[in-house]
Amino acid sequence: MDYKKLSKQISYALRHAPWKYGLELDGEGWANLRQLLKALQARGWRGLTEADLQNMIRLSDKQRFEIAGNRIRALYGHSIPQRIVREPVPPPEVLFHGTARRYVPAIREKGLLPGGRQYIHLSVDVETTLQVGKRHDPRPVVLKIDAKRAWNEGICFFRGNDQVWLADAIPGRYIEF
Repeated sequence: MDYKKLSKQISYALRHAPWKYGLELDGEGWANLRQLLKALQARGWRGLTEADLQNMIRLSDKQRFEIAGNRIRALYGHSIPQRIVREPVPPPEVLFHGTARRYVPAIREKGLLPGGRQYIHLSVDVETTLQVGKRHDPRPVVLKIDAKRAWNEGICFFRGNDQVWLADAIPGRYIEF
């Protein structure tokens, strides 16, 4: 089974277009697992089982999804209009964001904004940040975020997973270029 291809299709279904799969997400982004399986089976994933989804999640290095009981959700990356509700959590002292060089002037002026996503994605380490940034620029700029100070001054952070943190926006005063 091509777990990478499966992960991409589930990402699309849970992050960007649940209505195309007949799914309804609750306020925290959960969808009915059986409905997702049926929708995927109808799109050519014949014989797909919950065990296959569990294996996909277990083998992934990015921790994009979680399953609880008969529900599944994407942990981050949503672009759907419905806001996914999250509980603020104190972040690590420092977080990082990789960006294309062409965006640096706008970030200097306005800070970090989520663009087409619901939240800004931040990483806990520079290596992950560079991997993400290279999707948009062969030589991305790594931004260092003073997350502890931002948190102490009222900026909310949310845990995506062990490697990914989220925020609504990061004003420039917390960003080191």
